[in-house]
Amino acid sequence: MMGSDLPGELAPRADHRGRIYGVVVGVVSNNQDPEGMARIKVRFPWLSDTDESAWARVATPMAGNARGLYLLPEVGDEVLVMFEQGLVERPYVMGALWNGQDAPPTSNENGKNDVRLLRSRSGHTITLDDTEGGEKVVIQDKTGNNKIVIDAQENTVTLTSSGALKLEARGDLTLDSSEGDINLTCKRFSVKANAGYSLDAPQGSLEASSSLSIDCTAGVRINKDALEVI
Repeated sequence: MMGSDLPGELAPRADHRGRIYGVVVGVVSNNQDPEGMARIKVRFPWLSDTDESAWARVATPMAGNARGLYLLPEVGDEVLVMFEQGLVERPYVMGALWNGQDAPPTSNENGKNDVRLLRSRSGHTITLDDTEGGEKVVIQDKTGNNKIVIDAQENTVTLTSSGALKLEARGDLTLDSSEGDINLTCKRFSVKANAGYSLDAPQGSLEASSSLSIDCTAGVRINKDALEVI
């Protein structure tokens, strides 16, 4: 899992009581905590290939009752471990490490450190891009075909779906573009209202290239003084 040149593979020094202070490197061997406390077990390459630690609590930037940042390490991940009061039976995982075989999901080749990124095992990503003149936030699934892009430079929000896109609300749903246009382009267009509908505009047009039908079981009313038939 780790290259032999990693400092963490060197055996740590214990004091005369057998306590280990400082940090050591471990590899996650189990993350299925039977008590649901988000603990993990690790193996220590410098100790043995088979011996497993006690359940170790994972340090996180935020934790509380049914709240916090939940990012559990995967089995096989390299992690940094400390021991409470130096006691090996009381391990804590302080964080995860990249290494020669497990590379980070992005790089800082230009040295500007513009990108903050969260990438899941399957490839879903949340990207915070601070590139000057191209600042944006991107939420994208593993296919790359379905995403939300918040573009700070263009002041736009774009939702892209390679399949269906569904907006659902139990209450009111409002589309407001009072300073711009709303354009709908589709193969077929249908509207169903369970109680009624109204269209209100200072002017408008209704066009059909082949045929147009209006069907109403209770009759149709047209303002005759403003009706022109061509």
